[in-house]
Amino acid sequence: MEQKLIELNFFSKFFKKPSSKEDSKNPESKFLPKKKAVIEERFILKFIENGGKFLYCENLKEVEENFDLILKENEWVKDDILIINSDLKKTYNLNNTFSSSLDETKCFVTDCENLIANDGSILISSNQIHEKKLNEFPENLIILSDTRKLKNTISEGLSEIKSKSKNIPTNITTIKNFNLISKNKDFLSYGTSSKNLYLILLEKGIN
Repeated sequence: MEQKLIELNFFSKFFKKPSSKEDSKNPESKFLPKKKAVIEERFILKFIENGGKFLYCENLKEVEENFDLILKENEWVKDDILIINSDLKKTYNLNNTFSSSLDETKCFVTDCENLIANDGSILISSNQIHEKKLNEFPENLIILSDTRKLKNTISEGLSEIKSKSKNIPTNITTIKNFNLISKNKDFLSYGTSSKNLYLILLEKGIN
């Protein structure tokens, strides 16, 4: 129930009814779709369509609360959680001690390179998974990210990786299938496995 409320709070920002003033200026606005949906809306709609579970946060406190909510919902304890990036704990105030070994863990927690709006996919690289393949990780995945990482296309995401990196990361992969029975693949997701994926999205960056 709490997760549904969080999702609804996010969508209310984008699907709110226009004011009477807006209607008077543009009488057709009630009947015609917007020419270009905002990038956040397009990403979230595609992400959920792909089978992802989405939790929106306005601050770090809500990130912690939603992270704990996911663990509680799945009855996961700290030894079930795999985090290989130690900086992630500091960035998102994850104070618990989690496992750094793949052995017998049930959920992998990481950040990402970018969130891709046109297909709702997640772009990751060796910065997140080193040189391993996604199918070597647990089938449950929690992505921690913020709205600054939203990009329209994979090409935009790849361009940003190239421009901001002195050493361009390897093992660049998209996660697009968030339904464990999904068979759909593309060239960047070839060789990956479908994941039961949660996205905790922080608005505008760390605050």
